[in-house]
Amino acid sequence: MLALAACSTNPATGDQSFTAFMSEEDEARIGAEMHPKILDPYGGAYDEIELGAYVAKIGSRLAVLSELPKIEWRFTVLNDRNVNAFALPGGYIYITRGLLALASNEAEMAGVLAHEIGHVTARHSAQRHSTNMATSIGLTVLGVLGSAAGVPSGLGNVANLGAQAAIQQYSQGQELQADMLGVRYMTRAGYDPSAMTSFFRKLKAHSELEAQEQGRDGIKHNIMSTHPRTEDRITQAIDLAKEKAVSRPIVRQKGYLAQINGLVFGDDPQQGVRRGRSFMHPELKIAFTVPPGFVLLNFPNQVVAVGPNKSRIIFNMVGSEQVSRVGSLPTYLRKSWGRGIGLQSVERVEVNGLRGATGNGRVDTKDGPRDVRLIAIRGDRKRIYRFSFVTPPSETKRLSLELRRTTYSFRRLSGAEADKIQPLRLKIVRVLRGESIADMAARFPFERFKREWFRLLNNLQPGERLKPGQNVKIVTG
Repeated sequence: MLALAACSTNPATGDQSFTAFMSEEDEARIGAEMHPKILDPYGGAYDEIELGAYVAKIGSRLAVLSELPKIEWRFTVLNDRNVNAFALPGGYIYITRGLLALASNEAEMAGVLAHEIGHVTARHSAQRHSTNMATSIGLTVLGVLGSAAGVPSGLGNVANLGAQAAIQQYSQGQELQADMLGVRYMTRAGYDPSAMTSFFRKLKAHSELEAQEQGRDGIKHNIMSTHPRTEDRITQAIDLAKEKAVSRPIVRQKGYLAQINGLVFGDDPQQGVRRGRSFMHPELKIAFTVPPGFVLLNFPNQVVAVGPNKSRIIFNMVGSEQVSRVGSLPTYLRKSWGRGIGLQSVERVEVNGLRGATGNGRVDTKDGPRDVRLIAIRGDRKRIYRFSFVTPPSETKRLSLELRRTTYSFRRLSGAEADKIQPLRLKIVRVLRGESIADMAARFPFERFKREWFRLLNNLQPGERLKPGQNVKIVTG
């Protein structure tokens, strides 16, 4: 009886959906509460006002044509290099600058926004949250007691559970539903929904290129990880939506490229930047270099370098009060940071004039035993910088000297050095007669995969050549 009463008909999908534990008012409240908490892990809102207004304009045009035109929709461009988009309950839609850099025209961006609007109107977060809540408190118990005694305590955590449900991986059925709704909103707004398909191909190619660049089989930090879609399913969604084809669909490539001209590409200096094998942080005024064969990955809370045979370098920082509580740096290694490792040979070191301590040990992991060396360096009164070198025992001796060089490459940047660190930016240029893909790719300030990135950003197919007068994206330093 409770399960039947808990179902409601969704005006967007026409389906009976189980949303007993999250009302529309709850969704609006959760979105408002979680919005400021979402910003920080994703680098905050991108501070280009005109670009943000442009995205909001396109998003609002789509949202007003949805089944929830009267809720307060909010569209935010996140200052995140990763290619991603997601939605929170209550009409909060997020799209990263990394995704905007990848899109080729307004229709592709509109397809992403329409898809995320579809997740909101289909109330997918509410469905997942209600299902999770029902599982945790037990519908059988509620039915026997004839009371909702367990509900208020569960709803006390509604913000956390709701936000978690909002950005977890969607089911394939939910993805198909969001695509169908996205097709509906795109068509109503005058866009060709096939832009969804073309952009999906680009998302897949981007995921594969990043994986190749990082020496991985796949990538976990982009839209492909939370949106399990296939090109066939998107085509199926277009067919199932049964929307009347638009006679003169909106594409708007030239206007879109003008909007993203000058967009920060890759790392933002506020979060530290990677240049080849070096990591530099102009605000913290620090830098270090990893060994040849290691690939740097920059995350919000740490920097990871991936090396041969799953060797890893992990760099992060903690507040100096963690050391103050236990005493000296060697004591901090033994009794706090490295407590579970059983560190040996803990000793003091000096790294380019900075006091530090180091020790080594061995741990068991799912990949087998790993040798670990920890290094803590006192940067200033507020910060302790930490390196963790994790290597398979078979690689430890071979990498020992190179990892030692990484330790002693850590240094403070001068003010002048820090000031010189500027972000890479996307630039729209016109192809001149005689210019080739190789010519354009040579302008990219990358060490590897220049041609691959140029082809990807400009959606160039194998064998396709540039045309004089064509507008293309390049990356400049």
